[in-house]
Amino acid sequence: MKFLLIGHSVEDHIFDVNGQSIKPGGIYYSAAALYFVKEKSDKIYICTSYKKDRGLFNDLYDNFEPDYFNYTEIIPVVRLNVYDNKEREEIYENITGELIIDMTDLNKFDGILINMITGFDITLSQMKEIRKNYDGLIYYDVHTFSRGLNKNMKREFRPIPEFDKWAENIDILQVNSRELFTLADFKVRREIIKFILGKGVRHLIVTKGKKGAECFSAEGDKINIERMPAIDVDVTNQVGAGDVFGAVFFYSYLKNKSVKIALKNAVTAGGYAASYNNISDLENLKNDVFARHN
Repeated sequence: MKFLLIGHSVEDHIFDVNGQSIKPGGIYYSAAALYFVKEKSDKIYICTSYKKDRGLFNDLYDNFEPDYFNYTEIIPVVRLNVYDNKEREEIYENITGELIIDMTDLNKFDGILINMITGFDITLSQMKEIRKNYDGLIYYDVHTFSRGLNKNMKREFRPIPEFDKWAENIDILQVNSRELFTLADFKVRREIIKFILGKGVRHLIVTKGKKGAECFSAEGDKINIERMPAIDVDVTNQVGAGDVFGAVFFYSYLKNKSVKIALKNAVTAGGYAASYNNISDLENLKNDVFARHN
């Protein structure tokens, strides 16, 4: 199979109980997860902003087809203040604009995953253009698009403008429990879910951290719910687990066409990603996820 990932690469400056660390971030986690679970015959293409001499990314990105790279002199830098008991804080430097995407041959891909890493990764007009030129499944992680940008470059949750128009072009949508309430102007959870599925989204996934995840799917006038509890792990890392979850869900769904199998694999992958001490441990993902289920 062939996959296209779309989203900014960022340099993460992480501040947590262990101090400060600098790591590759953004679409890097989606790309790493997909690379380490894929079959040898699968090919991955990434549309991302990429500074080629940035050593943080080269070891992984050198394995991918370069056709869609957007080479640039700077990439976004994100200061992440990570807490155990509340949402992390994000402060940005070097915000960059939308990525340049070649729309001419999108149907060569079996799946397109869009991760709104900075919220400025693509525009609504690009989203519509992708849908117009692509007949396959589009997976969309709302990510930082759920957060506005204030004058201090801090990201704060807000209602996403015109998200109903975005939703019309998405097949599978991923949010966490807090991001769900930025999708529509409703205070009640079930009303948001009903509204989003009514816009044509086939599957709405809500990740819930230590409580696992759930997937809502429209079937006529009925909404089916698939729930999956989290696996039992010692959480040592709180960055990138949602991105790993999304990549593994999409990959599994394209392989099996089963929400239940995809959700089970994704929850397992996200759990292990949260338990890895080092980003290099992601190379164990395939064995940890699939060996656990066999």
